[in-house]
Amino acid sequence: MRNRNDSKKRHLFCVIMAGGQGTRFWPLSRAHHPKQLLKILSPKTLIRETADRVLPLSGPKQTLVVTVAPQVRALTKELPMLKRENWIAEPEGKNTAPCLGLAALEVVRRDPEGIMVVLPADHWVADVNAFRRTLASGVAIAARHNSLVTVGVRPDYPETGYGYILKSKKVEPASKLPLYRVKRFKEKPLLGEAKKLIRRGSLWNSGIFIWRAATLLELLHRYQPAIAEKISRIRQAANRASLAAAAPRLQRTIAREYRKMPNLSIDHAVLEKAGSEGKVHTLEANFGWSDIGSWAAVHRMLQRDPTGNAGNGRWLALGSQNCLVHAPDRLVVLFGLDNVVVVDTPDALLVGHLKRSQQVRELVEELKQKGYGSYTV
Repeated sequence: MRNRNDSKKRHLFCVIMAGGQGTRFWPLSRAHHPKQLLKILSPKTLIRETADRVLPLSGPKQTLVVTVAPQVRALTKELPMLKRENWIAEPEGKNTAPCLGLAALEVVRRDPEGIMVVLPADHWVADVNAFRRTLASGVAIAARHNSLVTVGVRPDYPETGYGYILKSKKVEPASKLPLYRVKRFKEKPLLGEAKKLIRRGSLWNSGIFIWRAATLLELLHRYQPAIAEKISRIRQAANRASLAAAAPRLQRTIAREYRKMPNLSIDHAVLEKAGSEGKVHTLEANFGWSDIGSWAAVHRMLQRDPTGNAGNGRWLALGSQNCLVHAPDRLVVLFGLDNVVVVDTPDALLVGHLKRSQQVRELVEELKQKGYGSYTV
């Protein structure tokens, strides 16, 4: 006889979102070599680290990766344990709401009772066991409450590059982790507001979500009919066929319907609206987490010398402090510099202020406008 944990695991699908480019990591990250393929903090790529964390929960058969079509080939080499039918290729990036609508469609096709654990491909986790326990608790809560579960992380500092979750009433948890209703979300506040949010007990929004796939599709129909209608047309065209390794005719249908979808995040499309109706919960977790969203984040996580310098590759700091160097191929010497990031690649060199590393994304757009787009692909 199956026990309850076996039953939950049988319905569990881990969905890894791997379609981003990570432009804030230029020049190391490019359109054809995105952030999730970088080896920044370990000998493994970020997507391989992510897959290794969740495979013990869902197994290779029920671990799905959603990415844009041009990235499939490179990413599949990193995860040879996943078969072709585990890869869902978006014809173009349209943010996380269309991406997760498509993934939910595939999960429901495989298992109408399927529960999705959704996580980005490019995050860092310190305590893997605590991370897995958190996800298991979230699956139990999503199954019991039929709600949307977010994973909120206790902040270590007032990060302005993260979204925040404002907690409401505490709910009797299905585990030892504190569970709350979500009052509202706040995107990337200014420093002063971030400090206030932390004082009020708000949590970082990790971007890790857990819910029944059928529930997500239902809420998309309620809140985002412009997306739901296109998803329904894809479902009709698929006629129970897998969206992964889709036949050419189905690929054309997906591409046609995708072009018509709005570019919306799942937070704006569903979570904010469902939260106002009390349908969103957050688990307060503490497993050591970062979205590795900038070079400044990498600097915080690397081991630093007594003057705050850190780096990968060959580098030397003289009379310099709080600097970051990434230089795998040649020696970089910092002389009399403070708060500087240096990233050396064969065809491009970045030298900038470490505290402005969130703005590298804007720099990439400027490069394209100035005729240097070939250095971003």
